[in-house]
Amino acid sequence: MNKKVFKYPLQMDDKIILSLPKGAEILTVQTQFENPCLWALVDPFAVKEERVFRLAGTGHPIAFDIGSDYKYINSFQLQGGNLIFHLFEIIGI
Repeated sequence: MNKKVFKYPLQMDDKIILSLPKGAEILTVQTQFENPCLWALVDPFAVKEERVFRLAGTGHPIAFDIGSDYKYINSFQLQGGNLIFHLFEIIGI
């Protein structure tokens, strides 16, 4: 099985749902040309599954669904560092 690194552009929403190959390993989230993107190590032939993420700006409240856990992915900056966002994966929804 040959895995590959794929890029997934992110919408600037509080809740983000991505269809990723099953078992995708999230590597990082950063900006490319001022656009937030997530990079993951994937098996491109694996069945897709939906994964849910929470995006929050610094100082904004972060509400997670009761009974779910979350995993911090990374933070990224926009507008020359004027806006900072933090991405979490919500586990167990």
